[in-house]
Amino acid sequence: MVIRALIALLALAAAFAASAQQQLYRWTDETGRVHITDTPPPASARNVQQKKAAANTAGAVQQPYELAQATRDFPVTLYTSSNCNAPCADARALLNRRAVPFKEVQVLDQKSSEELKRVSGGDDVPTLVVGRSVHRGYAQAGYDALLDAARYPRAGLLPPRAQAAPEGQTKAKPVPETATPSGPYAPKPPRN
Repeated sequence: MVIRALIALLALAAAFAASAQQQLYRWTDETGRVHITDTPPPASARNVQQKKAAANTAGAVQQPYELAQATRDFPVTLYTSSNCNAPCADARALLNRRAVPFKEVQVLDQKSSEELKRVSGGDDVPTLVVGRSVHRGYAQAGYDALLDAARYPRAGLLPPRAQAAPEGQTKAKPVPETATPSGPYAPKPPRN
């Protein structure tokens, strides 16, 4: 009987501790400094906001600190196009092997083409942008060098990602290979 009461008391204490840790307070003190605490603020606090902390569920995966820091300081963007097959797939695979979170921009229209030219100075795809550094074309050594300099983890240190090519975007309209010229200055067809 005493053991059951002790177990119930411990379970109640654990539940109370878990609920207390999930309540956060954001407030400003008299000097204007902002505080975020898990204890209620003093009576003199201004702009008090109560927030529930995100519960850390068993299914949630948190990024390692080094990866989160690299992602914050040196965000990665990969520019691809619908007609860039193997090089773009290889670039995407390298980023996934190294578990690098990245944004992929498919160059399909005038706006995305101008963005690529503004960022990289050209229109080559794939183009990798890591922070402010740019690598045009695909070369594994060049990509690895940029990612190493930005402190992204090496391949094999983290579970690989499985980010696929963006879906739902229409392919670029093919440009006609050869259009028949017309008009007064068009070349005449050869006579047989």
